[in-house]
Amino acid sequence: MLPEAIEAMTEQFQRVGNPSSLHAAGRRSRRVVEESRETIADALGARPSEVVFTSGGTEADNLAIKGLYWARRPRRRVLISSVEHHAVLDPAHWLADSQGAEIELLPVDEHGRVHPETLRAAIERDPDSVAMISIMWANNEVGTVQPVHVLAAIAHDHGIPFHTDAVQAVGQLPVSFAESGADALTLSGHKIGGPMGVGALLLARGLTPVSVQHGGGQERDVRSGTLDAPAIAGLAAAVATAVGHQEEQSRRLTALRDELIARVRQAVPDVILNGDPDLRGASPPQAPQDERRGIAPASSARLPGNAHFSFPGCEGDALLMLLDAKGVECSTGSACSAGVSQPSHVLLAMGAEPAAARGSLRFTLGHTSTREDVDRLIEVLPAAVERARRAGLS
Repeated sequence: MLPEAIEAMTEQFQRVGNPSSLHAAGRRSRRVVEESRETIADALGARPSEVVFTSGGTEADNLAIKGLYWARRPRRRVLISSVEHHAVLDPAHWLADSQGAEIELLPVDEHGRVHPETLRAAIERDPDSVAMISIMWANNEVGTVQPVHVLAAIAHDHGIPFHTDAVQAVGQLPVSFAESGADALTLSGHKIGGPMGVGALLLARGLTPVSVQHGGGQERDVRSGTLDAPAIAGLAAAVATAVGHQEEQSRRLTALRDELIARVRQAVPDVILNGDPDLRGASPPQAPQDERRGIAPASSARLPGNAHFSFPGCEGDALLMLLDAKGVECSTGSACSAGVSQPSHVLLAMGAEPAAARGSLRFTLGHTSTREDVDRLIEVLPAAVERARRAGLS
């Protein structure tokens, strides 16, 4: 966690008071919540009234997907990208299994990007039947950034609510809710140096999803539940700090990431880099008609702190454990599906073979990462790859 977030939480842990109570302690907690709401809104180009606190990204995604679908019935089609986090994929498939929704997975290119013409074509098959659209701002596995501004504009051309899971983007990329054109946006505390167990869904004015949980009517009667004032204070401090240092941190992490990629390629010559290969931040493609309309694309092609590789001849989980034993912590994909031995759905959607998808690892850099971390990875990686390959042959 960022020191600013720890300090903000620690101060609130010393106080008592339910933010929904009318007594003095409750009013003090309510002030903390509302000031935090204002801080987050200011940092992310939103109105305070558009910030709905949740227990994290998963709850916020569920509220957006289920709530907007229910609010828009009898429309049945839900359009989502094929590379979404399971926090979006699973509630969408649940709607299909139990609520009569028709889920359409939008294909992506070899870099994991949804092209504007793909979304437009899917909508125009039957615009009046589309309940909502959800396409993530940046992919949690391969780091590819989507042209959210363009995609949201296409959705609005047809009067369809557009949600984006921006859990990976906030703090790493410039994110403005108002300028993005999104109607709903998800963020999570622990991805930006804040506490676990807290997040938010930014909801545009006039958009009211059906509640997923009911109780005290907190958060615009959209998300009931006692508000966790210490965690919310920590979230606000983390958002303000991460966004305030985003440009500086992005430059540092981009340079460190590019060094990591170059040195991994040198250490393991047959390694495959996944995601957008334009490491210095070229903008994702735009449809010509969207360029003429002056719609801004995403600001960079890949997350600054993301490096994702496939290691031919290796099983990703075996290589992960070998590196972990040497003090290098990485991931085979989403932490939420860790321990499940199956190919990454993201890489399969990008056209990778199952064997290559299983032999992939993600190295993520953040505010605590240093060149010494990269040095350690390169020191232990060749031997770990060799041992993983031998194990795969036995």
